[in-house]
Amino acid sequence: MILSRTFRDKWRPPLSLVVAGVLGIMLLVPLAGIAFFRVYENQLIETTEAELIGQSAAIAAATAQRLEEVGKDGLPLGAEVARADEVPGSRSIYLRQPGGSWAPQLPELDLTRTPVLPRRKAPQPAGVPPHPAYLEAGQAVDRILLETQKKTLAGFRVLDFNGVIIAGREDIGLSLAHVEEVKKALTGRYASALRERIVDNPQPIYSISRGTSVRVFVAMPIIVNDRVAGVVYASRTPSNILKEMFLKREAVFWVAVFVLAATFVVGFIFARAITGPIKALTRRSLAIGNGDREALKPLAIHGNREIHALSESMLGMSRKLFERNDYISTFANHVTHELKTPLTAIQGAAELLQDAGADLSPEEREKFLGNILRDTERASKLLNRLRDLARADSVEIGGSCRLSEVAAALKHRFEGLEIDLASEADLPMSPENARIVFENLIDNSRRHGASRVAIIPEQAGKGLTVQVNDNGEGISEGNQGQVFDLFFTTRRESGGTGMGLGIVQALLKAHGASIRLLPGDDGASFELFFPVRPSPVSPASGS
Repeated sequence: MILSRTFRDKWRPPLSLVVAGVLGIMLLVPLAGIAFFRVYENQLIETTEAELIGQSAAIAAATAQRLEEVGKDGLPLGAEVARADEVPGSRSIYLRQPGGSWAPQLPELDLTRTPVLPRRKAPQPAGVPPHPAYLEAGQAVDRILLETQKKTLAGFRVLDFNGVIIAGREDIGLSLAHVEEVKKALTGRYASALRERIVDNPQPIYSISRGTSVRVFVAMPIIVNDRVAGVVYASRTPSNILKEMFLKREAVFWVAVFVLAATFVVGFIFARAITGPIKALTRRSLAIGNGDREALKPLAIHGNREIHALSESMLGMSRKLFERNDYISTFANHVTHELKTPLTAIQGAAELLQDAGADLSPEEREKFLGNILRDTERASKLLNRLRDLARADSVEIGGSCRLSEVAAALKHRFEGLEIDLASEADLPMSPENARIVFENLIDNSRRHGASRVAIIPEQAGKGLTVQVNDNGEGISEGNQGQVFDLFFTTRRESGGTGMGLGIVQALLKAHGASIRLLPGDDGASFELFFPVRPSPVSPASGS
């Protein structure tokens, strides 16, 4: 098959590539969700901070109560806590609230805005040793810290108002006052931070429960009499996505199974309903283009309504083209045969006149000239009829006319021939086309000796039938099957071309109508059938 240069040069993706792209996008949808895991990671960090806030607040309250019991009036305290309305943007519950109102401490860490700080610096020696009351209070809450750590896996340190550790493992007596979040908390303000988490002894298989790279640190002030008495410094590694997915591995597995199954189903539907039928239709069209008549059969699988309609229209058009090709081939053979006879006769007569013109008598010369004229007239008539047939094949469809108007024109055209119209009717074709149909029928009747033609219209349920009956010689039983064949005539000697009924049949077929010969012994009887046209729906009808 030869393609145009434009079609060849411009690359167009095949349908299979488009389908593969769609399926690839479907598979990428869950993978693209990984890009949004940071939102979920942020939620995990916020949850971790919120939990540390609650635990630290409880420990701070217990430590403050113990300090008040142990230190009484002589307890040394740190900086005075500012009022909440004196610190712009503060959300801390540990700033003094006007009127003693409650204000919950909300998480402040956000992966998209909070910088990840380096690993926390190691505790340093304290410049001032902790007060004995603080050490006693630290010993009292140390067991609370240990039990809380066992359940939450969080690390806790309780510091005095100078930032010296008074409770929490082996770091008692060392200072964390140099840590940024502790500095802020010693002023009476809540502080939190994200810091890098470095694994000292990495394992070949990284622990799934400690797989995040950051650690959350929270510094909660301990308030006694509106002054800073210390800080609860807590930290914990937040949970991570891998751990959450591992914990919900069964649900994740079924989600993955569903995505793969959905992709397979979509691919199967595409292959079954689109790509497969289109490829089959392409192969079928190529076979038809190569002249394979065996390809003129419906597809085994159409897939969907649109492809079915496309297939049927393509096959229907192909059938019509094959029929048209056969018709043209047969028609060309008939035309060649019909024109060959008069042309051969003309050539023979002309050669005789040329070779022996001087020896011919006037009567013989007149005879040959008469033959030439008659054959020339027949050839001219055949050409005129061929032109009429071509017009009938490409006639403009549409229009309507009154049968009585056509009958009046026929009476004027065929004077001396009685034409009777039984009743009035509307024909679904233009007046010009209707006259061509009935003129050929009546001319055929007159040539076969008819003196009277009756036109009988009758409305039927599916359309209009019109009978054309004459009282002529009729059509013999042996010729009834050939009357609509082109160039078939029993009046060749009298100038018949055998194309009148062929023109009528072609013209009616173009209008969706048909003609058939009715059996009978008296004259010839033809029945024309015009199907009912579907009426156009007007917008105002609402249907």
